[in-house]
Amino acid sequence: MQRHDVLGGDELLAAWRDIGVRPGDVLLVHASLSAFGEVAGGAAVVVDSLRAAVGASGTLVMPAFTPQVADPDPSVAGTPSPDVQARRDGVPLFTSETPSRMGAVAEALRRLPGTLRSDHPQVSVVANGPVASRVVARQSLGYGVGEDSPFGAVRALGGRILLLGVGHNRNTFLHHAEGRSPRHRRKLRRFPALVAGERVWLETADVADDLDTLFPVVGEEFERRGTTSTVMIGRALCRLLDAEELVAFATARLDELLRPVRSS
Repeated sequence: MQRHDVLGGDELLAAWRDIGVRPGDVLLVHASLSAFGEVAGGAAVVVDSLRAAVGASGTLVMPAFTPQVADPDPSVAGTPSPDVQARRDGVPLFTSETPSRMGAVAEALRRLPGTLRSDHPQVSVVANGPVASRVVARQSLGYGVGEDSPFGAVRALGGRILLLGVGHNRNTFLHHAEGRSPRHRRKLRRFPALVAGERVWLETADVADDLDTLFPVVGEEFERRGTTSTVMIGRALCRLLDAEELVAFATARLDELLRPVRSS
């Protein structure tokens, strides 16, 4: 199905049906609103149509990451200069009302009445539906997209992944999969938090950013297996895939790709 005119809610709902979204799905969505072209009603209509597609028994999930809640000078160690201290003091504490930087569609879901949000300061997730509380209930500060996170919960619930106008470089489940490999790349997260009423900076380990190196390769290889459903909606290429199937494939493949190269 290809649609290049102005998209409305009815057209979007038909497209979600075409790609295979079903009532009762636990559906984790990464979306770029601008990728579609013009959508009458904007992000709110996209969210409404997705909720209609999963129905009253389904749950809609989206990353609501907040990279603004981070150390603006991560390379500065020791006692900071006044300028560095001022920049760090200006970093907001995370709350459930902190705006996401994951785009208009994720923000529309975050603002929707009844939406719940996990509490990780940088990689929170929002969910709306009957199992939303199970999705957001647990999220470790370290490895915030790992097993003890909403991503692990979506997998356990038999969830699926919908990529709307974005590629696998935006597919957080590939970070989740990489973290299952003992060879995973590592980075340090640093963010402010209130501990016993005092603002402090916390440091936690996590899987490093891929920077478009391995994830597009692994995503393309997974799609060659023929189990990914794709459709053009407006100008956006959209993909629907099973979370557990992707993670099983990507964990093994990333582990292979991350093996050290041995010289002969």
